Amino acid sequence: MAYLDNIAVFVRVLELGNLSAAGRDMRISPAVASNRIKELEKYLGVRLFNRTTRQLMPTEHGTAFYPGAKQVLDAVADAEAAVAALSGQPRGTIRVTAPLGLGRRLIASGIPEFRDRYPDIEVRLRLSDHEVDLMKEGIDVAFRLGVLEDSSLRMRGIMDCQRVLAAAPAYLETHGEPADPRDLVARHDCLMLRYPGVREYYWTLKLPAGPQKFEVRGPFDSDDGDVLTGWALAGRGIVNKPLFEVEPYVREGRLKIVMAETPPTPVQLAALYPHRKLQDPKVRLLLDFMAERCQRLIRETLARH
Repeated sequence: MAYLDNIAVFVRVLELGNLSAAGRDMRISPAVASNRIKELEKYLGVRLFNRTTRQLMPTEHGTAFYPGAKQVLDAVADAEAAVAALSGQPRGTIRVTAPLGLGRRLIASGIPEFRDRYPDIEVRLRLSDHEVDLMKEGIDVAFRLGVLEDSSLRMRGIMDCQRVLAAAPAYLETHGEPADPRDLVARHDCLMLRYPGVREYYWTLKLPAGPQKFEVRGPFDSDDGDVLTGWALAGRGIVNKPLFEVEPYVREGRLKIVMAETPPTPVQLAALYPHRKLQDPKVRLLLDFMAERCQRLIRETLARH
């Protein structure tokens, strides 16, 4: 197993680009990761990485070794999944990612219960509003609001989520309530989710003639959706959010829904995963568990609205 462990470290170092990131991902120290790479290089008789004080770049040998090494690890994972399916005892690690708001409200709180049901399955959760490359970063399941087009991934739709525009009463007292999309664009501060590589800098609203995109603007933007909600609560602008995320604040009167007749288009809650991962029983169990949980919690939240 030591050889396979060394190969696994090599693959993660190459994919993540440095020893520290690979060590964190595999829960080993950078020193241990470095030693495993050195052991593998000694066994193969070649240098796999060129090391400098700032960079770790694969050599020609490392680049050539990677596809086969990855294939070996995938084959071992598939073999273990086949055994787990026959034995009825799924085990191992699942790497999961989700946006911050969705992850905090629905996914993270369910992991302890999932672990109680399946104590041999370990879940590693990464929350980020940035787009995560599933294949590069070794993610097994990504929960998303809004689905990216990627032919290398499979999608399981969970449910459509209603979105709303909302602002604090203090903001509306100062700026007035937007009457229509043109008023929204011309006169109001919109709180925008922005980060490097984001594809959308507009809001899509449901008009009688059909969905239409509007280039909204405002002085505040962030790469954290919960920060936008905090700014909205502080009276700094209008936020575009799934209703289940802001419903408690609406119910308490801290936020008010505006332009209810021309709301944002719904967003789909879905799970994305590499095609081969669905063959893994533990991944199927997690998908089933989280899909049921998300549907139930969102419906319970909206029932209070």
